[in-house]
Amino acid sequence: MANVGWFRWEGEDLVLNLKVQPRASADAIEEPAGDQLRVRITAPPVDGKANAHLERLLAKCFGVPPSRVEVISGAQGRHKRVRIRQPEQLPSFLPPQS
Repeated sequence: MANVGWFRWEGEDLVLNLKVQPRASADAIEEPAGDQLRVRITAPPVDGKANAHLERLLAKCFGVPPSRVEVISGAQGRHKRVRIRQPEQLPSFLPPQS
């Protein structure tokens, strides 16, 4: 089971540690910074809009419907843990599962 500070596999599910910057000029997944993957999103952190936007962005990156992406901690802050259930594809920034 691969375990790098900012991600880990839990069976077929992938858990990511993220630092999210809302109200960015563009959506972007950046380089990992320590034990967190940096993500910029354009949505404001109001009424759950940023979390919903983040879930849609990650769903697209991992080839799954948004219903398979879940913020499991940090819903009210910038530091989040997100579970992606059974990702269909792995983006280039993620090392392959061993």
